[in-house]
Amino acid sequence: MAEFNPRILPLATVEELQAEMERIGAEAEGIEIMAPKGLFHAVKLEGVGADAARVLKEHMLALGGEAVLSQTAYGGQEVTTDVLLLGTLSHYRALTAKLRVGSASALADALEEALANYEGRGLQPLAIGPITFEWGKRTYIMGIINVTPDSFSGDGLAGDVEAAVAQAKRFVEEGADILDVGGESTRPGAEPIPAEEELRRVLPVIEGIAREMDAVISIDTYKAEVARRALDAGAHMINDVWGLRLDPDLGPLVAERGVPVVIMHNRSTPKAAAWVARLGGRYEGIEYQDLMADVVRELRQGIERALAAGIAREKIIVDPGIGFGKTTEQNLILLNRLSELRVLGCPILVGPSRKSFIGYTLDLPLDQRLEGTAATVALA
Repeated sequence: MAEFNPRILPLATVEELQAEMERIGAEAEGIEIMAPKGLFHAVKLEGVGADAARVLKEHMLALGGEAVLSQTAYGGQEVTTDVLLLGTLSHYRALTAKLRVGSASALADALEEALANYEGRGLQPLAIGPITFEWGKRTYIMGIINVTPDSFSGDGLAGDVEAAVAQAKRFVEEGADILDVGGESTRPGAEPIPAEEELRRVLPVIEGIAREMDAVISIDTYKAEVARRALDAGAHMINDVWGLRLDPDLGPLVAERGVPVVIMHNRSTPKAAAWVARLGGRYEGIEYQDLMADVVRELRQGIERALAAGIAREKIIVDPGIGFGKTTEQNLILLNRLSELRVLGCPILVGPSRKSFIGYTLDLPLDQRLEGTAATVALA
């Protein structure tokens, strides 16, 4: 109706709600009370005991929210069930208080941690080399320097140290905050190489970058020996595409050196890799029970591995692994639902640049994916 100009506001954070209330002229005390009532979240819990699930439903209904559980669990025929909670921040604050009065403090802890993480309350600034990263203030850019002869994107600079260092300089001039140096291709179907060969490729480049510019250098490796030598040569952080799963010595090394580490989700298997000459490699037939639930759960397991190795939580960065063990459709879903990773309470790294899911979506070869890359980066 034109007279009142009604609008539905897509407000996603407490800060956005508070800003709208301030525009109206509400008093500060009222804003503090009302803002949590205006932010709705659907929170899913897995494997909740049937008795606890029924208690959750009773509490949420009494508070004015809702809880969805399986019909069989509700009727007492199932031991555990997933639960979908539907409510505002006010509902969840009241719910956790009720749970603590009972005997469900573990559920209260899980809910509080998830909501706090989702809002970014636990993220602290992190100094990496010469830069202090203030997560949430802006998006930081990582420039990829492939010193491989078989990079999927065809830009490998193996053996050409001068060209790699020149590329690093150009990346920094164009706004890159981190330079990620990799010596082993991670394209679908790529063969692993020995640590000695990987070191031969990456060390001269890292040393050259460290010598000629003041930049944050990341080493893309899953091998502890390569990581150790790279850190000695001037690298400041580790980017492990296997999430500390392949080399048991890498986690303790990261903890010992006190450097940040990227934990990536990865279900890649050589058998699932397929190749089309014009569009490149991709993965087919990768099975997930529930894509986002599986990715979040397995990243949580990676965080737990890092913590068990002695790595400080604030040093952990997560990567959903776009292009790694996921079909084209799964990559698009992951990109569309990236915000679900916020519950992990870690900075999120996303690497979609020129990957095959862009090519297969747009039917474009590698050298025509600039616009597709720009779109995926903007969405992320």
